[in-house]
Amino acid sequence: MWRLAGEAGMDVNSPYAYTLWCRDFAATSVVAKDTDGRVAAYVTGYVRPDSSDTYFLWQVAVDSAYRGQRLARRMLDFIGDTFADQGVRYLEATVTSDNAASRALFASFARNWGTEDVWSPLFTKEHFPSGGDEPHEPEDLVRIGPIGPTSDNPDD
Repeated sequence: MWRLAGEAGMDVNSPYAYTLWCRDFAATSVVAKDTDGRVAAYVTGYVRPDSSDTYFLWQVAVDSAYRGQRLARRMLDFIGDTFADQGVRYLEATVTSDNAASRALFASFARNWGTEDVWSPLFTKEHFPSGGDEPHEPEDLVRIGPIGPTSDNPDD
């Protein structure tokens, strides 16, 4: 996951953070592996402790060799189906304004689930420490819902 985050140009956390994530949040994340056991894609997220009807998606990444195969959408649908059965009605994530791929992914997910994606500012540049080569871009919150099982979705 650490390797894939770096290759995808995402905010990369320490290898230790990904190792802890896999231990402590395995039940709320999805990892897709290729036939050699190498990570091809992943979604990390959790059910918000103060809002049990909301799943927060922290990161989604797909190896360049597997892009264009709807892998990210299938993982999101899996998460939606799994957690809708547990009372989750909303999916949230934060996205920078220039991340067209993630914005399109979330819009597609909302459309297919017959619900809306609502965007609002959440974190400004001031929320992130300064320093390094470039300041962190602001992050908008997308809230998608309400969601339910996809058993009658035409794209399944």
